[in-house]
Amino acid sequence: MIKVFGHKSPDTDSTGSPIIWAWYMTEVLGQPAKPVLLGEPNTEAAFVLKHWDLPKPEIIAGVEAGEKVVIVDTNNPAELPEGINKADITAIIDHHKLVGGLETKGPIDITIRPLACTATIMFDLMGEAVATAPRGIKGAMLSCILSDTLEFRSPTTTAHDKAVCEKLAADLGVNIGELATAMFEAKSDVSEFSDAALLRMDSKEYTVDGKELRVSVLETTAPKLILDRKDSLMAAMVDVAKEDGADQVLLFVVDILKEEATLLVPNDFVKRIAEASFPCTVTGDTVVLPGIMSRKKQIIPVLKL
Repeated sequence: MIKVFGHKSPDTDSTGSPIIWAWYMTEVLGQPAKPVLLGEPNTEAAFVLKHWDLPKPEIIAGVEAGEKVVIVDTNNPAELPEGINKADITAIIDHHKLVGGLETKGPIDITIRPLACTATIMFDLMGEAVATAPRGIKGAMLSCILSDTLEFRSPTTTAHDKAVCEKLAADLGVNIGELATAMFEAKSDVSEFSDAALLRMDSKEYTVDGKELRVSVLETTAPKLILDRKDSLMAAMVDVAKEDGADQVLLFVVDILKEEATLLVPNDFVKRIAEASFPCTVTGDTVVLPGIMSRKKQIIPVLKL
């Protein structure tokens, strides 16, 4: 049985895409596959699973040497289990920049396209088979695209992502705005999470100018609920960074409706990063960055010291 999984701290795309692709491999290609997760799905992803009546995939801690796997929604070894290069990687489907560091046993199928969502790529790869997909699989595709594009607000959104989304919504008889609103409300409900859990909820590890950074993003329609916790969040950054082997945690709170991000600034190091990377002057422990919505396109490419 081939295991299909995305990155650690699974969001909607890294939860839904393994389900979509495992269905396609099993039912269309005749290659038995199983979706799994590398952690607990976030609140939006959990809502999507319930909404489309999809069972939550098994959460695994690692992979065994020689085990056949398909990687989706990432190609970054830092976001994958330790020992991933000892597994037998058979395919990669992704929409992020090529990081490097993965090793395969032989030539494999790799699809990386400049689209906003892995599910959009899968829609294209599946071709006519999409028509035979169960409602839940189509719903997962639709939800993944809405999540990754922030209902088409994100600058990563392409005309093709939007067209695929609209086609799926029409097929399913779903109102895009109503579904997106429900998803974003679920994503915004973070009251049950500890500060450390919030900092790790949607975070990725990057090296910038020799410094190891954990870059966390919380997308929400209710930023005040998070920003009211800024003092405790900034205090928790110290332990999270230490435990995760990072020099610093950066937390960007993205206001989906206002289309802006607020960066928490706990110290002079983050202040230096903020002022070197963005057209801003930091005067307190937060700074608002108008128009910043995408970690992949607007944050990671510009970070510097």
